[in-house]
Amino acid sequence: MKKTGITRDELVKKFIEFFKSKGHKEIPNSSLVPENDPTVLFTTAGMHPLVPFLLGQKHASGKRLCNVQRCIRTGDIEEVGDDFHLTFFEMLGNWSLGDYWKKEAINWSYEFLTKELGISLDKFFVTCFEGDKDAPKDEESSKIWKSLGIKDSKIKFLSKKDNWWGPAGNTGPCGPDTEMFFEGCEIWNDVFMQYVKDEKGEYNLAKQKNVDTGMGVERVLAVLNNKNSVFETELFVPIIHKIEELSSKKKLTENKFARIIADHIRASVFIISEEVKPSNVERGYVLRRLIRRAIRSGRELGINENFTANLAEIIIQTSAGSYPDLSKRKNIILTELDQEENRFNLTLESGLREFEKMIKNKKNISGKDAFLLYQSFGFPIEMTQELAKEKKLEVNIIEYEQEQAKHQSLSRTASAGTFKSGLADNSEATTRLHTAAHMLLASLRQVLGMHVEQRGSNINAERLRFDFNYKEKLTSEQIKEIEKIVNENINKKLDVKREEMSVKEAKAKGAMGIFDEKYGDNVSVYTICNPKEAISKEICAGPHVTNTSQLGRFKIIKEESSSAGVRRIKAILE
Repeated sequence: MKKTGITRDELVKKFIEFFKSKGHKEIPNSSLVPENDPTVLFTTAGMHPLVPFLLGQKHASGKRLCNVQRCIRTGDIEEVGDDFHLTFFEMLGNWSLGDYWKKEAINWSYEFLTKELGISLDKFFVTCFEGDKDAPKDEESSKIWKSLGIKDSKIKFLSKKDNWWGPAGNTGPCGPDTEMFFEGCEIWNDVFMQYVKDEKGEYNLAKQKNVDTGMGVERVLAVLNNKNSVFETELFVPIIHKIEELSSKKKLTENKFARIIADHIRASVFIISEEVKPSNVERGYVLRRLIRRAIRSGRELGINENFTANLAEIIIQTSAGSYPDLSKRKNIILTELDQEENRFNLTLESGLREFEKMIKNKKNISGKDAFLLYQSFGFPIEMTQELAKEKKLEVNIIEYEQEQAKHQSLSRTASAGTFKSGLADNSEATTRLHTAAHMLLASLRQVLGMHVEQRGSNINAERLRFDFNYKEKLTSEQIKEIEKIVNENINKKLDVKREEMSVKEAKAKGAMGIFDEKYGDNVSVYTICNPKEAISKEICAGPHVTNTSQLGRFKIIKEESSSAGVRRIKAILE
């Protein structure tokens, strides 16, 4: 393969321009905090913001889409430190929403890799689905690869474990995929969503067949630049050099602890830029775990003073060209990192000493001891498990969870990254609650003032959770009035209308929306209206009911503080 010396920006530009030439529209890089998927804490792939459209809703930009998307995945956190696994990464993707199929997708993947990027075929191979009781062997993909000149010996058939995507939950879109490898590293994955798994566990052919592809920017940069790992690319070398300076050690590119620090602080910078703060629940817990794991790795390299903000400066400097919000929120990012490092430093050494005492003459660590390390010294349970693994010990996790249940619950879903429901649960219950959230915002503005805006939401089949800017605790009278207005509007049987228009048009018509920078050229605007006026008008990707009479009775079950100046309401539909 020729050495291209390609940069991150050049790679992204080549990809986007290539797929634009194939009739695709570029869509914006969405927030790391998913808007319409309650099943994950973070955006884990480029397809997550597209879930409603993969399920059949029309996209304002058409049926062929492409973009580069920032992602967070913690499922492989134990693998971070090897050559290619990362917590934060960028993914290039192209999609067909019921338009082209396997032939075009595979042909274009091959064309981009060989003609645009110039990779040779001597160290290139692909994998396809071998088939099972649920779906046949993917001979179609194999034949397409052969027609392009890929030899039989370079095509491997693997099981569902390796060559099948989804569903992310118990039900939903899924299908076989074909993966592309160069020098043993997976560089691209074409997913063919041709099935829908139902509640009986049966796989039915999908009415709308979609193509969803993903190419990791960092991995491809490493391959194209003949690097041995992602940590030798332009994205990480400045961070590693700073770690070398802080630790007074040299040649740390291959050092596991330096790699963990570089990845985790890079991920933390991007998470904090989304206004997430370290905490003991959900996204904040993931963030806290990443920062604290990086700090402990720093101690392993002999870095005994605060260092996370120093690394963040480098990351912001090198990434702000692509992500301007990093510069805008620089002070917040540095402050949050420094404060969390100070909190953890207060107890880290004493916690490690306590751990050493606990393990003397023991074959495992009790759940009570593990919970003590968490409660008294701020050690996430995963850190205790890692420490135990280094000493060839086990943690009694069942007993730990029993101890945990006796105290305020620590969200275990934060580690797994999932809630109860499946991928973007577009069930009837969730759809109703999405519409109720719009009506709740309208009611809040009517009762509390028109300055009130949405600050975040999370919706699953069981409840909606809605964050909004307001400095004071709501009175019982205010809560009753908000409930009353929502239910009155439900009883009026108001129509819910969807229109497509430009962002400029939407704003001119008074549509509300958050994170303006994420919107593309055209957006979906949902209006809840009676003949005389609009009760609510919001930019949103859905899903929604068509009339408020479908909602049932709205009930607020809790009102509490979310963070400084932000309140949170949890509500249900009875």
